[in-house]
Amino acid sequence: MSLLKVENVTMRFGGVAAVEDVSLSVDQGEMLGFIGPNGAGKTTLMRIITGVLRPQTGRVLFRGEDVTRWPVDRRIRAGLALAQQIVKPLASLSLVDNVALAAGAHRMVSPLAALLRTDRETERAKAGALLDFVGLGDALSMMPTELPLGDLKRLEVARALALEPVLLLLDEPLAGLNQGEARAMADLIATLAGKHRGIVLIEHNVREVSRICPRIYVQDNGRGLVDGRADEVLASPELRRAYLGEELA
Repeated sequence: MSLLKVENVTMRFGGVAAVEDVSLSVDQGEMLGFIGPNGAGKTTLMRIITGVLRPQTGRVLFRGEDVTRWPVDRRIRAGLALAQQIVKPLASLSLVDNVALAAGAHRMVSPLAALLRTDRETERAKAGALLDFVGLGDALSMMPTELPLGDLKRLEVARALALEPVLLLLDEPLAGLNQGEARAMADLIATLAGKHRGIVLIEHNVREVSRICPRIYVQDNGRGLVDGRADEVLASPELRRAYLGEELA
């Protein structure tokens, strides 16, 4: 069953097509790698999927419903979550409270209402379990400002998981990490897809994407370039042309 279908989507800015006639699907339980050189339109497509942008043409289907005109918060409540590349936790809250806030906001719609709740033990227990799952179980009371980048990325994954998504978009979670950290983070990501959750991993690190993602979709200059099994995509001349002049790290 398809969790997500993007059908013939086009988004232009000042006459320039950031995304042009793109179609893409993600099935339930699937781990999809989404790669492309700088300027490929990856971020624009993700913003369309999450509802930040509305395309000029085409539509987005999520769990069988046309959500093209749905706002971001409605898509989140329907089961869509995004872990962002630039991590922006609430610096004044501990790790466990950052994740508990996400869990409460999912249930209560309003993040402010979740923050003001006096009884948050259920959310805090869930947050503790999620932080333990991502490898931060010994840092529940720490503040985000005390964490290195790799741990902040793990915190962002925990916050996204607190929303109980059936489709999780991960926007360059390996960016800025060294080789060992990137491999460890990729190993964590590989455990996230399952029977009731699909994953889209947007990344520049082709090595790690191809290691953990059975299927890869490549976009270049705003258009879908190649989509298929990881080994076939890596061997394709289209991929080589797209990355000409760039290192396939």
